[in-house]
Parts: sequence; C-alpha cells; structure tokens
Amino acid sequence: MKSRHKLLILTGSLGDGHNKAAQAILEATRFHKPDVDVKVVDFLEWTHPYLHGVGKFCYMQWVKSLPSVYGYLYRKTRDDNTFSHMFKKMKSFSTDRMLELLHEESPTEVVCTFPGAAAAMSYLKCNGFTSVPTVTVMTDYTDHSYWVHPGTDRYLVGAEHVKQALLRYRVPEQRIVVTGIPIREPFTQVYDRAELRDKHGLDREMPTVLVMGGGHGLIGKQFKSVLQSEELAEPVQFVFVCGRNEKLKQLLEEELGGAKTRHRVKVTGFVDHVHELMALSDLIITKPGGLTISEAMALELPMMLYKPIPGQEQENAAYLVSLGAAIEVKNAMELKSQLLEVIANQSLLSKLKENVKQGQRHQDAHHMLRAIFETDHHFIPMSDGMRYAYANG
Repeated sequence: MKSRHKLLILTGSLGDGHNKAAQAILEATRFHKPDVDVKVVDFLEWTHPYLHGVGKFCYMQWVKSLPSVYGYLYRKTRDDNTFSHMFKKMKSFSTDRMLELLHEESPTEVVCTFPGAAAAMSYLKCNGFTSVPTVTVMTDYTDHSYWVHPGTDRYLVGAEHVKQALLRYRVPEQRIVVTGIPIREPFTQVYDRAELRDKHGLDREMPTVLVMGGGHGLIGKQFKSVLQSEELAEPVQFVFVCGRNEKLKQLLEEELGGAKTRHRVKVTGFVDHVHELMALSDLIITKPGGLTISEAMALELPMMLYKPIPGQEQENAAYLVSLGAAIEVKNAMELKSQLLEVIANQSLLSKLKENVKQGQRHQDAHHMLRAIFETDHHFIPMSDGMRYAYANG
C-alpha cells in the first residue's frame, strides 16, 4: 500500500553541514521508510537560480576574510531582540517560487536543514499560503534566533542544552525533540582499524592524525613547521583532506611530499570515504562544523579544533571542550604545542577518547524519522494571533 507521506527536504549550500544533514535524512528515509517519497531541494538555488553561486562565494569570502564582523552580527542577532527581528523581516526569497515548489511537490511534511528555508516556510504559513507541517533540523550544538520561527511545528536538536535554549525562546516543549544531529549511516558503523589502515596504505601502529578543513580547505598551510619539527618524539602519519581546494592540495603535496619530512604524509582531495579515514585515525584536527564533529563523535574520535570562526563554530567548540572531548587551539603556535602534548601523552589521548564516547549521542534514525513523520499528529494550526505576532515582530 502506497504511503501517504511525501517528504520535501529544504537545504542551503552555505557550508557543507546543511547539505550533509539533508543527505543523511534522505538516506535514512529511503532505507527505513522506502514507501515514502522524498526529495531534497537547495532552497538558495531554487529561490535564486541565477545568484546563488555568487552569493555562496561572497558568503565564504566574508566569513574567511572578516570573521570578527560575522561574529559581531551573529552575537547581535542571537537573541530574540529588535535587531534580530529587523533581520527576520528582510524577506530574501520569492513567495511565488516557494509556492510553485510546494504546488509541484505537494509534500505532506517539509523538513528544513537551513535557517533561511525555515524562515521562508514560516512566512508562508503565518500568512496563510500553506498549512503543511514543517520540521526544522538545527545543524549546530547551539541556538540562534534565526532558527526560531512561529510557523515551525517541530525542532530536532543535537543536545539537551539546545532544547533548554529553545524553551527560553518560549518554544513549546512538545515541539522540541532531542535526536542528535543527523549523520549518514556509514558514520554509525564499527570498523576494524587495522584493516582500514592496510586498505589505505597506512602503517598499522604509527600514531595517525587526520587533518580536515571543513570541506573548503580552510586549514593545512600552517602544518609545514609542525611536520618539519624534530620535537615530535616519534614519527606520526598525517592524512590531509583538502576537499575541493585543489590549490591547497597541490601546495601540500609539493611542500610535504617525498622525503621532506620524517613523518608520513598522505594528501587527498575530495573523498567519499571520510568515515573510513576517521575510523582509522587517533585524532582529528578540524574546523568545528556541526556535522563534522557529530561524525567524529559517532566514531569516538578525539578532536583538536583549530581556529573556530566566531559564531556557531565557537559555540560548537565550547560545547565539546566542556565535555572534555576536544581541545581548542587558536593559532599555529598553540596547535604545535598541543599536538606535541597529545601525541606524547597516550593517557591524555585515551581520556579524550573516553570523553567522546561518554558525550556522544548515538544517532537513532528511527527516532529521528518518527519525530518527523509524527509531526502532523502534534500539528497546531496557525492562529490569527500567531500570524499577527509574526507580522509585527
């Protein structure tokens, strides 16, 4: 019998996390609920088909070049205040395009992994254009006002402290479910480390450090002095994942390849087996994006979080440091000293690993999907009062 459910997932290509979460939900739905129709749509591409590429480039350049400005605006709009209301009122999408999408797909539920999409759906619901139950999946271990909208029927959040934060926004408790941040199924499996190291041409016994740059090659150049240092008591094998940053990949291969360091260095570009690289590693050095750290936690991999950008990355880092599951480093000198200490101190590495294990929330796909597909059971139609409150901030 054909399911009555048709799921529309709205994501956005600002950073990789929103798309990763959408993909995880897509794959989980297809595997656990194969009778459900499901489709992923990039909200930015759909609403701005000619400008989304330029907008994405400008956003990434802004975050990398002016992180302090980004951090200031993030903090200024974090709480529900006059400033954040002003930003929420800036409608950055085409109502006609959104209605066209809803008409074409006729979803029974909409899931938003991107805050702009959640804002758009709330606008449509509050203004009486649609009544489809809408779920927002928050992709970081923190809260922000731009995720919170009166037209959202359910929030899926990564941890209990995020739920408590939403309660302070006066979101009804029955609308919040702690599910963990959705990750793809390969990151939830148990792997044989020795077999994986053989598969990828790595030494079985040598300490192994995975270095990732948040999918955009934002780290890597600072490692030359670390790798050429004689201070590391024993050789270490480093695996660099440069994503789609071919320039960085070429630079690292030129500067660190061959016999230019006594450590073993493996440099890769974009790969689809990050779960294997995480599973075979002893430590990951990365930017603290919500999805990346969730994947590492699921595989019980200790983390060193490098130069978190002010905003959600700093909040993610603070959460992991509070768990004792990660070390935050702010510059290359600090990175070098902390890496030396962790590699030389097996008990410290073991403690980090144990804290990761204690702090992780196992990703239960059944729980997540149940929270999505039962949303209509808890659906509260938008009242005139709620529409007025939304329209008037």
